[in-house]
Amino acid sequence: MDSELNTTYITIDAFDNVHVYRYVYFVIIFTAYVLIICSNSTIVCLICIHKNLHEPMYIFIAALLTNSVIFSTAIHPKLLTDLLSEKQVISYSACLFQFFMFYTLGTTEFLLLAAMAYDRYVSICKPLHYTTIMTKTTISVALVLAWLLPACHMTVLVILNADMKLCDLTFKGLFCNNSVYKLHCESSQALSILGVVTLTNLILCPVIFILFTYSKILLISYRSSAEVRKKAAQTCLPHLLVLIGIVILSSYDVVIARMESDLPKTARLIMTLQIVLYHPLFNPIIYGLKMKEIHKHLKRLFCSTKIM
Repeated sequence: MDSELNTTYITIDAFDNVHVYRYVYFVIIFTAYVLIICSNSTIVCLICIHKNLHEPMYIFIAALLTNSVIFSTAIHPKLLTDLLSEKQVISYSACLFQFFMFYTLGTTEFLLLAAMAYDRYVSICKPLHYTTIMTKTTISVALVLAWLLPACHMTVLVILNADMKLCDLTFKGLFCNNSVYKLHCESSQALSILGVVTLTNLILCPVIFILFTYSKILLISYRSSAEVRKKAAQTCLPHLLVLIGIVILSSYDVVIARMESDLPKTARLIMTLQIVLYHPLFNPIIYGLKMKEIHKHLKRLFCSTKIM
């Protein structure tokens, strides 16, 4: 199977009808990629530089934005290269690696948002115990697990995919997502079961946990003073907006895989691009505008730049 992986190439057919506008698509995607790198990196650097931002909430935000940069880097360079190429192909081994990166980093965001939700829950509902619960060890463990658990799940999925025989060498998509399963000669029960386990462990459980913690925060805030309610709204709203965004885009990924044969290529292209562009672009905007301390440092940064 190793030799087959090294010699098997898959044709990507999503670009067949974009050749006339490929330079337009290239400029749009390249500009978006540069904005993603610059905006996310700027906030991460601000959090690293300023000591008043060395708190668990901001550390998790920095981890989330760093994850967005890595996620975009795993997808966009290949996408940009394909737009300028006459023939779009990818080796099956590279396809599986892209599949691994896409879902590892995508599900990591759910776990990071769950860690943020827990941090907000402790801060608002148990303020006297905050410093003893949210220690450096707790933060480190949460960050390691957020990347390690998805990587372990996806490694098993990739190994099982690598052992599957391919009957179709034409991939209907922009990059390797769960549509890879349609290249196989036959469906695998083991892959289906592991897919459900992965979905439950890395997406459903974190989302349920987040909704539970925010429900508790909402209940406590409603019974507390106006100041507590204001604090809860200021710190929780950005996380909820990000969660809503990632859930919608994750649903997009599932819908596209299920309906790809019924969708026109242009519609599939636009829908797929939204998955890889919106979330990494909007995260820094949401946190930059809604998080008071981050917004303050961004304002100082750009004001000082204008003066210079």
